Amino acid sequence: MEPLDYSDPVAADADPYASWARGRRDAPVMTGEVFGRKGYTVHRFADVESALKDSETFSSGINQATMGPYMGTLILGMDGQEHTRYRNLVSHAFRPSAMERWERELIEPVIGELLDAIAPQGRADLVADITRRYPMRVIAGLIGVPLADQEQFMVWAEQINLGPTDPERGLAASRAMRDYLTPIVEDRRRTHRGDLISDIAHAEMDGERLDDEHIYGFLRLLLPAGAETTFRVMGNILLALLVRPAVLERVRADGERWIPEAIEETLRWESSVTMVSRVAACDTRLAGVDIEAGAPVSLLVGSANHDESVFDHSEDWDIDRPHKNHLAFGWGRHVCLGKHLARRELALGVGAILRRLPGLRLDPGAPTPRITGIAFRGPEALPVVFEPQSPV
Repeated sequence: MEPLDYSDPVAADADPYASWARGRRDAPVMTGEVFGRKGYTVHRFADVESALKDSETFSSGINQATMGPYMGTLILGMDGQEHTRYRNLVSHAFRPSAMERWERELIEPVIGELLDAIAPQGRADLVADITRRYPMRVIAGLIGVPLADQEQFMVWAEQINLGPTDPERGLAASRAMRDYLTPIVEDRRRTHRGDLISDIAHAEMDGERLDDEHIYGFLRLLLPAGAETTFRVMGNILLALLVRPAVLERVRADGERWIPEAIEETLRWESSVTMVSRVAACDTRLAGVDIEAGAPVSLLVGSANHDESVFDHSEDWDIDRPHKNHLAFGWGRHVCLGKHLARRELALGVGAILRRLPGLRLDPGAPTPRITGIAFRGPEALPVVFEPQSPV
């Protein structure tokens, strides 16, 4: 079988799951072209999980090579002690006390303002009006970007994320974001202002602080990774509920019980990011296939999360599914640093939408939305109708 063409990772009509199912059955570790050269694509849960856990054999250095030109120095491209030191420095910014403050002072007000704008209208596109804006406003608020500039930041983030497929625009967006952030970072180095950049700029380990390249690399990663991935998976959650009205009402009636279940099942069923890149640091063997040192390896977490040997009726979205670990946030040393923030954003956002928009349902006059894409998946639009409400 031939590997999928990943040249357009958000291809409008892409549906990779049938190909991945064949891969799990016929070629668990498939040889083919990865990043323009001979490489390997890994389909099954056990093999993907094994490679994610083994950072000495399967190095993250390829992420620096592919995304470094657009994002700068990346934690995603580090291994070993360098990764441990950098992660320990930036993880302080995501401590529980900071999360609680962000929830109260930023996340809840942002989703409230966005819903105020659409509630009186009785109809909306939940992607254009809510999910695409909400995580970006949260991340931008965390680093002190004024509301007036947040739309521009969303554009830059998307262009940086797609830099490998459009290098000219990706590099231009990277430079523009760096120029914009420079005075903010310099101000926070002088004065701690209680925001995320201040925490990162002043974090110390053994008397050492992050240098500028590490700070700008982290911020360029945070904006695309923290915003785009969350907006896509939030759209996936909402669509999963909207096409199942009985389940939606069940979740609306007891959000505290069922929203976390809807989030975890959607992360398994339709994670917004479906693959993780690694490079073989030495000659190795995976699922009976020899992999030579230096070969790129694509770990298909989207395929792994549909592995029939791990998840019964794996193609179905099932809110009653018994709990099993999924790989949507990765695994091992590089497990997503912002996973707790993402889960809180999703829970608060979905909960607010269901509370504020009674009678929420898909617009019967619009085409039924679809989840599309390859590396990044989500619906491009979610046209809905509901009972008009006055702003809170």
